[in-house]
Amino acid sequence: MVAHLPPSVKHLLTLRNPNSLPSPPLAKLHGVLSRTLVDAKAKRAETGWLVLATCTLLTVNRPSTVGYLYRFATSPNPNDLNSRQNVQTGHATNKAALMRESALKSTIFVGVPRVILSLTALHEALDSDVKAALRKDSHRVLTPQNVESTLLRGKMLWNSIYAPHADKLHDKLGSYHPDFISFILQSYGSVLAPMPGTTKIHADETNLDDPDQGNLSRAMGSIVGIATLRSEGRVVPQLASHVFGLLKARHIPDQNEEDAWLSSDEGTEWVIRTVDEILDVVSSDAHDQSVKTKI
Repeated sequence: MVAHLPPSVKHLLTLRNPNSLPSPPLAKLHGVLSRTLVDAKAKRAETGWLVLATCTLLTVNRPSTVGYLYRFATSPNPNDLNSRQNVQTGHATNKAALMRESALKSTIFVGVPRVILSLTALHEALDSDVKAALRKDSHRVLTPQNVESTLLRGKMLWNSIYAPHADKLHDKLGSYHPDFISFILQSYGSVLAPMPGTTKIHADETNLDDPDQGNLSRAMGSIVGIATLRSEGRVVPQLASHVFGLLKARHIPDQNEEDAWLSSDEGTEWVIRTVDEILDVVSSDAHDQSVKTKI
Protein backbone atom coordinates (compact mmCIF):
# COMPACT_ATOMS: atom_id res chain seq x y z
CA MET A 1 0.00 0.00 0.00
CA VAL A 2 1.31 3.46 -0.95
CA ALA A 3 0.18 6.01 1.65
CA HIS A 4 2.07 9.09 0.46
CA LEU A 5 3.42 10.52 -2.76
CA PRO A 6 7.21 10.60 -3.04
CA PRO A 7 8.39 14.20 -2.45
CA SER A 8 9.82 14.52 -5.96
CA VAL A 9 6.56 13.36 -7.52
CA LYS A 10 4.55 15.63 -5.26
CA HIS A 11 6.69 18.56 -6.37
CA LEU A 12 6.21 17.71 -10.04
CA LEU A 13 2.45 17.85 -9.57
CA THR A 14 2.71 21.48 -8.46
CA LEU A 15 4.28 22.50 -11.78
CA ARG A 16 2.75 23.40 -15.18
CA ASN A 17 -0.36 25.22 -13.91
CA PRO A 18 -1.93 22.28 -12.04
CA ASN A 19 -5.04 24.07 -10.82
CA SER A 20 -8.18 25.03 -12.70
CA LEU A 21 -8.49 28.76 -13.32
CA PRO A 22 -10.44 30.85 -10.82
CA SER A 23 -13.54 32.79 -11.72
CA PRO A 24 -13.04 35.99 -13.69
CA PRO A 25 -14.06 39.15 -11.81
CA LEU A 26 -17.64 38.59 -10.72
CA ALA A 27 -18.77 41.89 -12.18
CA LYS A 28 -17.61 40.73 -15.63
CA LEU A 29 -19.13 37.28 -15.24
CA HIS A 30 -22.40 38.70 -13.93
CA GLY A 31 -22.49 41.19 -16.78
CA VAL A 32 -22.11 38.64 -19.56
CA LEU A 33 -24.61 36.27 -17.98
CA SER A 34 -27.11 39.10 -17.59
CA ARG A 35 -26.70 40.31 -21.18
CA THR A 36 -26.94 36.88 -22.72
CA LEU A 37 -29.92 35.85 -20.60
CA VAL A 38 -31.84 39.00 -21.55
CA ASP A 39 -31.15 38.18 -25.18
CA ALA A 40 -32.20 34.55 -24.68
CA LYS A 41 -35.46 35.64 -23.06
CA ALA A 42 -36.23 37.91 -26.00
CA LYS A 43 -35.78 34.90 -28.29
CA ARG A 44 -37.53 32.47 -25.93
CA ALA A 45 -34.39 30.38 -25.82
CA GLU A 46 -33.68 30.21 -22.09
CA THR A 47 -33.16 26.43 -22.07
CA GLY A 48 -30.57 26.71 -24.82
CA TRP A 49 -28.91 29.54 -22.92
CA LEU A 50 -28.65 27.53 -19.70
CA VAL A 51 -27.24 24.52 -21.55
CA LEU A 52 -24.66 26.46 -23.58
CA ALA A 53 -23.59 28.59 -20.62
CA THR A 54 -23.06 25.50 -18.46
CA CYS A 55 -21.03 23.72 -21.13
CA THR A 56 -18.95 26.78 -22.02
CA LEU A 57 -17.93 27.47 -18.42
CA LEU A 58 -17.24 23.79 -17.81
CA THR A 59 -15.05 23.45 -20.88
CA VAL A 60 -12.86 26.46 -20.05
CA ASN A 61 -12.30 24.76 -16.68
CA ARG A 62 -13.66 27.46 -14.40
CA PRO A 63 -15.57 25.25 -11.94
CA SER A 64 -16.55 28.05 -9.59
CA THR A 65 -18.35 29.83 -12.43
CA VAL A 66 -20.65 26.83 -12.86
CA GLY A 67 -21.74 27.20 -9.25
CA TYR A 68 -22.20 30.92 -9.83
CA LEU A 69 -24.31 30.21 -12.92
CA TYR A 70 -26.67 28.06 -10.84
CA ARG A 71 -27.06 30.83 -8.25
CA PHE A 72 -27.59 33.41 -10.99
CA ALA A 73 -30.13 31.31 -12.89
CA THR A 74 -32.21 30.46 -9.82
CA SER A 75 -32.04 33.68 -7.80
CA PRO A 76 -35.25 35.69 -7.35
CA ASN A 77 -33.01 38.77 -7.41
CA PRO A 78 -30.09 38.43 -9.88
CA ASN A 79 -28.45 41.45 -8.23
CA ASP A 80 -28.35 39.74 -4.83
CA LEU A 81 -27.39 36.12 -5.33
CA ASN A 82 -26.83 35.59 -1.61
CA SER A 83 -30.52 36.07 -0.87
CA ARG A 84 -32.10 32.61 -1.22
CA GLN A 85 -35.23 33.08 0.86
CA ASN A 86 -37.71 33.14 -2.01
CA VAL A 87 -36.11 30.55 -4.29
CA GLN A 88 -38.81 28.34 -5.82
CA THR A 89 -37.60 24.81 -5.16
CA GLY A 90 -39.38 23.14 -8.09
CA HIS A 91 -38.02 25.60 -10.65
CA ALA A 92 -34.55 25.69 -9.11
CA THR A 93 -34.38 21.90 -9.03
CA ASN A 94 -35.32 21.75 -12.70
CA LYS A 95 -32.55 24.17 -13.64
CA ALA A 96 -30.03 22.28 -11.53
CA ALA A 97 -31.09 19.04 -13.21
CA LEU A 98 -30.71 20.58 -16.68
CA MET A 99 -27.27 21.87 -15.75
CA ARG A 100 -25.98 18.58 -14.40
CA GLU A 101 -27.40 16.70 -17.40
CA SER A 102 -25.59 19.17 -19.68
CA ALA A 103 -22.41 18.51 -17.72
CA LEU A 104 -22.86 14.76 -18.00
CA LYS A 105 -23.28 14.97 -21.79
CA SER A 106 -20.16 17.17 -21.94
CA THR A 107 -18.11 14.14 -20.87
CA ILE A 108 -18.28 12.83 -24.43
CA PHE A 109 -16.63 15.97 -25.79
CA VAL A 110 -14.19 17.18 -23.10
CA GLY A 111 -13.64 14.16 -20.85
CA VAL A 112 -14.27 13.17 -17.26
CA PRO A 113 -11.84 15.40 -15.23
CA ARG A 114 -13.37 18.78 -16.07
CA VAL A 115 -16.86 17.39 -15.63
CA ILE A 116 -15.99 16.13 -12.15
CA LEU A 117 -14.64 19.55 -11.15
CA SER A 118 -17.69 21.39 -12.46
CA LEU A 119 -20.22 18.94 -11.04
CA THR A 120 -18.47 19.28 -7.69
CA ALA A 121 -18.78 23.07 -7.82
CA LEU A 122 -22.43 22.83 -8.88
CA HIS A 123 -23.21 20.37 -6.09
CA GLU A 124 -21.59 22.65 -3.52
CA ALA A 125 -23.65 25.63 -4.74
CA LEU A 126 -27.02 23.85 -4.56
CA ASP A 127 -29.60 24.88 -1.99
CA SER A 128 -30.23 22.08 0.51
CA ASP A 129 -33.86 21.58 -0.54
CA VAL A 130 -32.84 21.47 -4.21
CA LYS A 131 -30.12 18.94 -3.42
CA ALA A 132 -32.72 16.80 -1.66
CA ALA A 133 -35.12 17.03 -4.61
CA LEU A 134 -32.65 15.88 -7.28
CA ARG A 135 -32.94 12.21 -8.21
CA LYS A 136 -30.48 9.83 -6.60
CA ASP A 137 -31.03 6.70 -8.71
CA SER A 138 -29.26 6.13 -12.02
CA HIS A 139 -31.35 5.85 -15.18
CA ARG A 140 -28.43 4.58 -17.23
CA VAL A 141 -27.59 1.21 -15.73
CA LEU A 142 -27.34 -1.29 -18.58
CA THR A 143 -29.36 -4.47 -18.15
CA PRO A 144 -30.20 -7.37 -20.47
CA GLN A 145 -33.61 -5.76 -20.86
CA ASN A 146 -32.43 -2.30 -22.05
CA VAL A 147 -29.09 -2.87 -23.77
CA GLU A 148 -30.57 -3.34 -27.23
CA SER A 149 -32.76 -0.24 -26.99
CA THR A 150 -29.77 1.78 -25.74
CA LEU A 151 -27.62 0.69 -28.67
CA LEU A 152 -30.46 1.43 -31.09
CA ARG A 153 -30.85 4.89 -29.56
CA GLY A 154 -27.15 5.55 -30.12
CA LYS A 155 -27.28 4.37 -33.72
CA MET A 156 -30.35 6.50 -34.45
CA LEU A 157 -28.69 9.60 -33.00
CA TRP A 158 -25.51 8.87 -34.98
CA ASN A 159 -27.50 8.63 -38.21
CA SER A 160 -29.47 11.77 -37.35
CA ILE A 161 -26.31 13.83 -36.91
CA TYR A 162 -24.05 12.45 -39.63
CA ALA A 163 -26.37 11.44 -42.49
CA PRO A 164 -25.72 11.09 -45.42
CA HIS A 165 -22.15 10.23 -44.35
CA ALA A 166 -23.05 8.16 -41.26
CA ASP A 167 -21.95 4.76 -42.61
CA LYS A 168 -18.77 6.11 -44.18
CA LEU A 169 -17.76 7.87 -40.95
CA HIS A 170 -18.67 4.80 -38.92
CA ASP A 171 -16.30 2.64 -40.96
CA LYS A 172 -13.56 5.27 -40.98
CA LEU A 173 -13.51 5.64 -37.20
CA GLY A 174 -13.74 1.89 -36.80
CA SER A 175 -10.62 1.50 -38.94
CA TYR A 176 -8.62 3.60 -36.45
CA HIS A 177 -9.41 1.16 -33.62
CA PRO A 178 -11.96 -1.65 -33.75
CA ASP A 179 -13.45 -0.66 -30.39
CA PHE A 180 -13.53 3.09 -31.02
CA ILE A 181 -16.78 3.30 -32.96
CA SER A 182 -18.45 0.84 -30.59
CA PHE A 183 -17.50 3.04 -27.65
CA ILE A 184 -18.86 6.13 -29.42
CA LEU A 185 -22.20 4.54 -30.32
CA GLN A 186 -22.62 3.18 -26.80
CA SER A 187 -21.87 6.65 -25.40
CA TYR A 188 -24.32 8.26 -27.81
CA GLY A 189 -27.03 5.84 -26.75
CA SER A 190 -26.47 5.95 -23.01
CA VAL A 191 -25.39 9.58 -22.52
CA LEU A 192 -25.85 11.96 -25.46
CA ALA A 193 -29.26 10.92 -26.79
CA PRO A 194 -32.41 12.00 -24.97
CA MET A 195 -33.65 9.42 -22.50
CA PRO A 196 -37.05 7.85 -23.15
CA GLY A 197 -39.87 10.00 -21.81
CA THR A 198 -40.63 13.72 -21.77
CA THR A 199 -37.87 16.26 -22.25
CA LYS A 200 -37.62 19.31 -20.02
CA ILE A 201 -37.32 23.04 -20.64
CA HIS A 202 -36.13 26.02 -18.60
CA ALA A 203 -39.61 26.97 -17.34
CA ASP A 204 -40.53 23.52 -15.98
CA GLU A 205 -40.68 22.40 -12.38
CA THR A 206 -39.49 19.04 -11.10
CA ASN A 207 -39.27 16.98 -7.94
CA LEU A 208 -37.82 13.75 -6.62
CA ASP A 209 -40.66 11.68 -8.09
CA ASP A 210 -40.29 13.05 -11.63
CA PRO A 211 -39.07 10.17 -13.87
CA ASP A 212 -38.00 12.61 -16.61
CA GLN A 213 -36.02 15.00 -14.41
CA GLY A 214 -33.27 16.77 -16.40
CA ASN A 215 -34.03 15.03 -19.69
CA LEU A 216 -32.66 17.16 -22.54
CA SER A 217 -34.00 17.17 -26.08
CA ARG A 218 -32.20 16.11 -29.25
CA ALA A 219 -31.54 19.78 -30.12
CA MET A 220 -30.11 20.46 -26.67
CA GLY A 221 -27.71 17.54 -27.09
CA SER A 222 -26.36 19.23 -30.21
CA ILE A 223 -26.02 22.50 -28.30
CA VAL A 224 -23.91 20.63 -25.73
CA GLY A 225 -21.64 19.51 -28.57
CA ILE A 226 -21.41 22.99 -30.10
CA ALA A 227 -20.71 24.78 -26.81
CA THR A 228 -18.04 22.36 -25.64
CA LEU A 229 -16.25 22.06 -28.99
CA ARG A 230 -16.38 25.80 -29.69
CA SER A 231 -14.97 26.46 -26.22
CA GLU A 232 -12.32 23.78 -26.53
CA GLY A 233 -11.05 25.23 -29.82
CA ARG A 234 -9.00 23.78 -32.67
CA VAL A 235 -11.45 20.93 -33.34
CA VAL A 236 -13.23 22.44 -36.33
CA PRO A 237 -14.23 19.19 -38.10
CA GLN A 238 -15.99 17.90 -35.00
CA LEU A 239 -17.55 21.31 -34.30
CA ALA A 240 -18.87 21.53 -37.86
CA SER A 241 -20.40 18.07 -37.52
CA HIS A 242 -22.38 19.07 -34.45
CA VAL A 243 -23.42 22.38 -35.99
CA PHE A 244 -24.88 20.29 -38.80
CA GLY A 245 -26.39 18.12 -36.07
CA LEU A 246 -28.28 21.08 -34.63
CA LEU A 247 -29.46 22.20 -38.07
CA LYS A 248 -30.69 18.67 -38.78
CA ALA A 249 -32.60 18.63 -35.49
CA ARG A 250 -35.23 20.79 -37.23
CA HIS A 251 -36.52 17.56 -38.78
CA ILE A 252 -37.29 15.95 -35.40
CA PRO A 253 -41.07 15.42 -35.14
CA ASP A 254 -43.10 17.40 -32.61
CA GLN A 255 -40.36 19.82 -31.62
CA ASN A 256 -41.22 22.50 -29.10
CA GLU A 257 -41.09 26.12 -30.20
CA GLU A 258 -37.67 26.78 -28.68
CA ASP A 259 -36.00 23.77 -30.30
CA ALA A 260 -37.55 24.63 -33.66
CA TRP A 261 -36.01 28.11 -33.52
CA LEU A 262 -32.65 26.96 -32.18
CA SER A 263 -32.31 24.46 -35.04
CA SER A 264 -33.06 27.15 -37.63
CA ASP A 265 -30.22 28.96 -39.41
CA GLU A 266 -30.78 32.01 -37.22
CA GLY A 267 -30.97 30.02 -34.00
CA THR A 268 -27.84 28.02 -34.74
CA GLU A 269 -25.91 31.21 -35.44
CA TRP A 270 -27.20 32.64 -32.16
CA VAL A 271 -25.93 29.61 -30.24
CA ILE A 272 -22.40 30.01 -31.63
CA ARG A 273 -22.34 33.78 -31.12
CA THR A 274 -23.62 33.46 -27.54
CA VAL A 275 -20.96 30.88 -26.69
CA ASP A 276 -18.38 33.28 -28.14
CA GLU A 277 -19.72 36.18 -26.09
CA ILE A 278 -19.28 34.21 -22.86
CA LEU A 279 -15.88 32.95 -24.00
CA ASP A 280 -14.68 36.47 -24.78
CA VAL A 281 -15.23 37.48 -21.15
CA VAL A 282 -13.88 34.35 -19.48
CA SER A 283 -10.98 33.69 -21.86
CA SER A 284 -9.78 37.28 -21.97
CA ASP A 285 -9.36 37.18 -18.21
CA ALA A 286 -7.44 33.90 -18.52
CA HIS A 287 -5.12 35.56 -21.04
CA ASP A 288 -4.57 38.51 -18.69
CA GLN A 289 -3.60 36.12 -15.89
CA SER A 290 -1.23 34.26 -18.20
CA VAL A 291 0.51 37.49 -19.18
CA LYS A 292 0.86 38.52 -15.54
CA THR A 293 2.34 35.13 -14.69
CA LYS A 294 4.92 35.39 -17.47
CA ILE A 295 5.91 38.90 -16.39
